[in-house]
Amino acid sequence: MSKDSKVQAAYGAEQIQVLEGLEPVRKRPGMYIGSTGSKGLHHLVYEVVDNAVDEALAGHCDQITILLCEDGSASITDNGRGIPTDIHPRTGKSALETVLTVLHAGGKFGSGGYKVSGGLHGVGISVVNALSEWVEVTVRRQKKVHFQRFERGASIGNLKSENLSKSDQNSTGTTVCFKPDEKIFTDGIAFEYGILSSRLRELAYLNGGVRIVFRDERKNEKDAEQIPHEEVYFYEGGIKEYVEYMTKEKDSLHPEIIYVNSEKDGVQVEAAMQWCVDAYSDSILGFANNIRTIDGGTHIEGLKTVLTRTLNSFAKKRGKRKDSDSNLAGENIREGLTAVLSVKVPDPEFEGQTKTKLGNTEVRGIVDNLVGESLSQYLEFNPGIIDLILEKAIQAFNAAEAARRARELVRRKSVLESSTLPGKLADCSSRDPSESEIYIVEGDSAGGSAKQGRDRKFQAILPLRGKILNIEKTDDAKIYKNTEIQSLITALGLGIKGEDFEVKNLRYHRVVIMTDADVDGAHIRTLLLTFFYRYQKALVEGGYIYIACPPLYKVERGKKHTYCYNESDLKKTISSFGEKANYTIQRFKGLGEMMPKQLWETTMDPTTRMMKRVEIEDALEADRIFTILMGDKVAPRREFIETHSVELDLATLDI
Repeated sequence: MSKDSKVQAAYGAEQIQVLEGLEPVRKRPGMYIGSTGSKGLHHLVYEVVDNAVDEALAGHCDQITILLCEDGSASITDNGRGIPTDIHPRTGKSALETVLTVLHAGGKFGSGGYKVSGGLHGVGISVVNALSEWVEVTVRRQKKVHFQRFERGASIGNLKSENLSKSDQNSTGTTVCFKPDEKIFTDGIAFEYGILSSRLRELAYLNGGVRIVFRDERKNEKDAEQIPHEEVYFYEGGIKEYVEYMTKEKDSLHPEIIYVNSEKDGVQVEAAMQWCVDAYSDSILGFANNIRTIDGGTHIEGLKTVLTRTLNSFAKKRGKRKDSDSNLAGENIREGLTAVLSVKVPDPEFEGQTKTKLGNTEVRGIVDNLVGESLSQYLEFNPGIIDLILEKAIQAFNAAEAARRARELVRRKSVLESSTLPGKLADCSSRDPSESEIYIVEGDSAGGSAKQGRDRKFQAILPLRGKILNIEKTDDAKIYKNTEIQSLITALGLGIKGEDFEVKNLRYHRVVIMTDADVDGAHIRTLLLTFFYRYQKALVEGGYIYIACPPLYKVERGKKHTYCYNESDLKKTISSFGEKANYTIQRFKGLGEMMPKQLWETTMDPTTRMMKRVEIEDALEADRIFTILMGDKVAPRREFIETHSVELDLATLDI
């Protein structure tokens, strides 16, 4: 019998594994939290916080406290009703132990416990339990305090209960304290304050009137007086304040934020909108049951549809467009718009456990209907505002029409028409985008070294002449007339600004920005990042943009050499030689100074290179920073530089 036949013969019922309890979570954590890296680690905190926010949505909680503790654990406390502690009829265990140890057990399936919630699969808190070294839960309810400990998903002992002291008898709520398991999160279990704070701030905006306290008690994060760093997020204005914060550095077209808050068929729709003069793209943040839907969904589609229809109707009504004129496109109308849309849906349908896209078809019509009603009413009573918005939209339409021919040139060409690709592009021989990568380099000198050093099979090189256009403060007409921008769009196979991003049209799945390690190089890199972020944000969000990290120094000692990527690396290398050692240091002022072989070894060889993938953790902050650094206003930029320059560590600075 052959080896394959033996394997087949041995495959029977006994080979079918049945994973009990929380075992599947520990076996395949990525299915439940996305990854076992930084994103998954912080997701554990969000799962517990979302439960507390669900209590706030139900009207039972107005304060949530998050602590990052000295021992590496995190503690989340709310003043809600407290997780039930009575015996569950099906499991025979307490309800507390049931929701922590049984997958798909929760109070969000039926209609009794919660009207709307972010948690809906009943896996959140049990997943946290499964992926933690230990979890300790304290519940205050019905004049008693209850406590139970869990280790790697299993309960340690039974639920302990005692009476609350007389002064605390009326206090209710839940405290969940957990320490992530280092066996699962092999990259480390240290929480990043900045990542968590942006999400918590977001939640406070979305739930006006809920106070969120975030405190970091870790030793390294305390100030000189050993006082923990603490921030309090409390916004009574809710998403109106959110939009105010987002447009703080911009020139608003109308001072008053357009606000909608209405309900239909149990679905609550809340929207805040403001158009700005000095913005040429839109920024729409969508939320469903407090969860950020980064991939959009039916609620965003409903908002875009109603904006296009309503404003086109007003354009005709106000005499801004004739009946014979073509309608303004959606992207024309949304130019300069900052909007936050938050929907609360009783039975939400998300795509997957990570909940990045809302799928409820009925929500599209409800958003369309409610926003349309409120918006029409508001604009009827504010003719000056609608005239300003329409004026900007018509300007955008005219600019787009003026650039139409240029736009046609940059549409994706087929392989047969590849002669239309920019002349300076040194393409790769592979036609498979998933294995192809393109290096965007500054100037012909760096381009020459890169072309000679690359692997021609899968690496393409596109040299750019000088600094590209800053598209933060430029309209469409100028964008499409710019030669370097045109070359970029054509080479990458990008569509038209405002169109949905099509992965199938992308010619390379790795777009690498490779600039010199000097101030000019840093500036070009920032201009390119601005282009990608504002022109087609989905390219950045999809993880297609990378930054190459060429070395700054080459240290030679005898026949051996070492490449150093910053000042700190250089100091380490030199200190390892001893006091009287002979060595030479070469400083690379630009990529053009490097020999093709050196460039390949250090920066382009997949087996040895170091690259950074560009990711957006906080969409709001990214939007604000691009506005400050690349916008027209000098004062906010100066203030930003003065404030943050003291924080720079020049030894590790990556420019």
